[in-house]
Amino acid sequence: KVGSDLTVIQDVFTSDVRFVGAGTIGVAAIWTLVKVIGPIVKGISDSISSSKTRHEGGEVPLTERDLPVSVVLTVVLISMIPIGFMLWGFARDMVVSRSMTGVIIVSLAFILLVGLAVASVCGYMAGLIGASNSPISGVGILVVLVAALLIKLTYGAVGGGETVKLVAYTLLTASIVFGIATISNDNLQDLKTGQLVGSTPWKQQIALIIGVIFGSAIIPPVMQLMQSAFGFQGAPGAGPNALQAPQATLISSLATGVFGGSLDWGLMGIGALVGIGVIVVDEILTHTTKKFSLPPLAVGMGMYLPMTLSLTIPIGAALGWLFDKWAAHTAGDVEGKKRTGILLATGLIVGESIFGVIYAAMIAAAGSEDAIAIAPESWDSGAGIVGVITFAAAIAFLYRWTKRQAKERVEA
Repeated sequence: KVGSDLTVIQDVFTSDVRFVGAGTIGVAAIWTLVKVIGPIVKGISDSISSSKTRHEGGEVPLTERDLPVSVVLTVVLISMIPIGFMLWGFARDMVVSRSMTGVIIVSLAFILLVGLAVASVCGYMAGLIGASNSPISGVGILVVLVAALLIKLTYGAVGGGETVKLVAYTLLTASIVFGIATISNDNLQDLKTGQLVGSTPWKQQIALIIGVIFGSAIIPPVMQLMQSAFGFQGAPGAGPNALQAPQATLISSLATGVFGGSLDWGLMGIGALVGIGVIVVDEILTHTTKKFSLPPLAVGMGMYLPMTLSLTIPIGAALGWLFDKWAAHTAGDVEGKKRTGILLATGLIVGESIFGVIYAAMIAAAGSEDAIAIAPESWDSGAGIVGVITFAAAIAFLYRWTKRQAKERVEA
């Protein structure tokens, strides 16, 4: 009975709830764009003015010396050439022949114009409050919907096996815009950090361009390694322990629904109404209490992300809040202790990611998910308890070691 109930809940979530969440996130993303469009336009205007002043021989502050706008635009336009060849090659391999030229032209215009808007919004939010708070999920839903609608309109009637091919092409087009968004997140956060320490932006920007090149070379092999070791839920050949990809699954379902005509716009509309209501509540709370808020994007994400992924976020937030409260009531360097907590959490995130890649390499090399299984199956419950105790002991040791190192630095 419990198993069947869980199956029904999962089916309702997959077929209905996450699309309501997508509608909520879409409205929240539009609202975010409306709120930040003014500062974005001002920032672009200031950058153009600064570049013009430098070109005319004037002096500008060190932290305002960006790469010339003309150079940036030239690089962007030149980058459309290899992107166009990539889209053409993909369409050719997928045997998408009808209206291929028109579809590619529309895709390039879409990537150029929408990519600029997405980079501005996501980059601004990342620079303002951090990359983890960038509205890329909400913007991504709008991106894939608009891309699918434009490509379907350009291509014409879809039938037979064309649907799968056009969905794949649409996802490739949308993934390029996603790449633009994620790069803008990293770049703006780095540039903000550089401004705080008084660095020269154009030097950072050159380094960031080099970073994009190396990232482009590293990320595909890592993703292929994950596919070989675990697979992704919903992908061909995925096993029972495949990695969850809720955002990718939702975006794929949206594109498929547009081309197949099966997208339930009613559920999206309900989500949009929910989003409008949440926005109204958030604005009232923000302007009346100055302390509480109800972020629309967070509400939408809570609706379309599985509980297994979203539940740990409030748990982590509660632990961080408790740690900060504890630090505030202790003697000594309170801010230093809070920073130690942030560094610890950051290390856990990075360490888990690195170990995940190493673990995937082990599994791919051994051809088995039991590559490092050293305990018998009868120890499954006990192994979990031992793992928690070991983790807690390691944290306690690291905390005491860090505290001792700090004390020695103070004494020195």
